[in-house]
Amino acid sequence: MAKLTVPGHGTFDVTEGTKLVLALEDNGIDILHRCGGKAKCTTCRVEVVDGEFGELTDIEKTAFSAKGIKDNYRLSCQVFVKGDTTVKPMMTVSDSGLDAGPRPDED
Repeated sequence: MAKLTVPGHGTFDVTEGTKLVLALEDNGIDILHRCGGKAKCTTCRVEVVDGEFGELTDIEKTAFSAKGIKDNYRLSCQVFVKGDTTVKPMMTVSDSGLDAGPRPDED
């Protein structure tokens, strides 16, 4: 099990290999994922405070360059928990008033 810490929300035990967006949502974080995990909307982006998700995926590079998003961010729909991590969701349902979007697939 890995520890997933979300400042202001707590620390949660998460099975390694879980898609980050699902780990967040399943632990009560109302993260947006408007496109359903297709890496098109970037609403599920998180700032990585501590921990590692490896290199940016090609789909993240494309999405981030199109929207001018910084390197210390990741799309939570595209990365998997690999160890203890601290992240800050950048967009939530409660902050935006938007619908979360369809639940992303597990893989």
